[in-house]
Amino acid sequence: MAADHNTTLEAALTSLERDAEATGRTAAAAARAIKALQKAVKQGELRKLDAVIAAANQAVKALGQQFANTKDGWSFDIEGYLSSGEFAKELIEFARKQGVSIREQDELLYCYPSLIRVIPGEQCVKIDKVKEARLRPSVLAAHLKEVQQRPLRFRPEAFLESLYEAYRWLNPPQRGLLVRTGRAVRLLQIYERLTILPGLSREYTKAEFGRDIYLLDRSGVTETRNGAVVGFHAGTGRETRIQVITEKGGEKFYFGISFETPG
Repeated sequence: MAADHNTTLEAALTSLERDAEATGRTAAAAARAIKALQKAVKQGELRKLDAVIAAANQAVKALGQQFANTKDGWSFDIEGYLSSGEFAKELIEFARKQGVSIREQDELLYCYPSLIRVIPGEQCVKIDKVKEARLRPSVLAAHLKEVQQRPLRFRPEAFLESLYEAYRWLNPPQRGLLVRTGRAVRLLQIYERLTILPGLSREYTKAEFGRDIYLLDRSGVTETRNGAVVGFHAGTGRETRIQVITEKGGEKFYFGISFETPG
C-alpha cells in the first residue's frame, strides 16, 4: 500500500485483516503441533518424539513466515492519508451508504449532532470533545450512526439562559426596561462574550457555538425563565454570519439574536 493513496484505507485494512486471519490459522496449527509434542513428552511416547518435534518445528517456521508476510504487507501511509483529505472523502462515502449525512467545511466534518476533526499527527479523530482511535471508515461511520440515534445531551434551556445573560450585558437597560426589547445583537458578539476568558475560544469553538445555536433553534425552546422570547435573524453579511450544517446536510445561516421581554 504505497503513499500515493491509490488504495483506500478500508481496502488496506481488509487486506491486512485477511493476512491476520491467515496468521491466526497458522498460529492455531503451530499450537496444535506443540501440544502434540507436549503430550508425547509427558507420556514418554519415544517412537513419536522425532516426528512430533519435526512437525512442531515446521509449524513454527510456517508461523514465522506467515507473520513476516503479514507485517511486510502493511505499509500504508496513515498520516499522509489522513492529511490528504482522502480519509474524509472515504468516511463520507461509507456514511452515505449507511444513511448518514456528513458535510465537510472549514477543516471540520459535520455529522449531526457531532463536529468531527481529523487529527493526522495523533492518528485519531475528535468527535466533539472525545478522541476516537477507531479509524476504519466502515466502523467509524457505523459509530457515527449510533451517536445520531442516542438521545441528545444538549440542554436547550441552559444554553438559552446563557445567551440571554450575554445579550443583556451587550444590550443594557434603557428607560427602565430590562433590555432594549427586540434589538438584534450579532451572534458573533454573543460568542465573544461567552468566551471572554483566555483559552475559552479554544475549548468552545465558533463551530460548536453555531451547532448549539442550531440545536436550540430546532428544539422549540424559545422562552427564558423570566419570559423573554428569543428570535434569530439571518442577516446578509457573509463575514459576520454563522453558517451551520443542518440535520439533513443542508446549510443554515444565523446573524443576530434578539429577545422580546414581557410587558
